[in-house]
Amino acid sequence: MRNKKYYVYIATNKRNIVFYTGIINDVYRRMFEHQSKSSEKSFTKRYNVEKLVYCQEFDSPESAIMAEKEIKGWVRSKKVDLIKTLNPEFRDLLEQ
Repeated sequence: MRNKKYYVYIATNKRNIVFYTGIINDVYRRMFEHQSKSSEKSFTKRYNVEKLVYCQEFDSPESAIMAEKEIKGWVRSKKVDLIKTLNPEFRDLLEQ
């Protein structure tokens, strides 16, 4: 039996102005949804959030949810520091 993985991710727009933090089990599918602007009235559509800058894997949904809630409660500077630990240049991780 294959263990399902869960991911907490941070996405941003081209100029890294806004951050969107979410949880998903298929990062590629979710980023495609962000990039295709599939949700009619969403935060990610309004602010053109389409670049994946941070992603962390978890073995359980509970762990991922706890991490997501923690990150969402952080101030912007702490989120920037977290992103820089893995992606100091804010490159789109899906392009690597």
